[in-house]
Amino acid sequence: MVPDIYFIAIAIVGSLSLFVLLFFAFRRALSVWAQYRGPQVVICPETRKPAGVSIDLKRAEKAAFLDLKPDLRLASCSRWPEREGCGQECLAQIESAPGECGVRFQLEQWYRGKPCVFCRKTFGPIQWHDHRPSLVNAEGKFVEWSDIAAETLPEVLDTHFPVCWSCEATERFRREHPELITEISSREGASRSIR
Repeated sequence: MVPDIYFIAIAIVGSLSLFVLLFFAFRRALSVWAQYRGPQVVICPETRKPAGVSIDLKRAEKAAFLDLKPDLRLASCSRWPEREGCGQECLAQIESAPGECGVRFQLEQWYRGKPCVFCRKTFGPIQWHDHRPSLVNAEGKFVEWSDIAAETLPEVLDTHFPVCWSCEATERFRREHPELITEISSREGASRSIR
């Protein structure tokens, strides 16, 4: 009878230990996924110009799961296939500041503290899942995020203006259905200009 209790106790302790080890392994892998997911913008060491890259997440997550340093390799680059055999020296930029090369991080930094070009409200935390902010160019045309290549992001941010989600929805409706809109301007003569 006593040996059965020891066997059960050893099985429980072993199961709990395995659970704890797996929990921390998955947590490390999830942390790597969160840091390196999505498109990244780096300065190509060869051309000294922005390049859009993405990390081979499976490889990096596997190393983190096994409690090793994340093994970073590129999964794609805007300079491929012509320069696919490069030494991937740009990874040093991503390793030195995990997450900061990510497009989402750079956009959050760019929007922070800027006013919407239409309503002039200052941007706070970005809600990427439902009220994603937008951009408008100098001619007043809205730009879709899906149309912006990662390697062109720095140039686009230099030449476009920030727009909040509410103003983009309002302006798109106003432009698509002008017959349904009656504008009332203020005494000071409110303007819809983007500048």
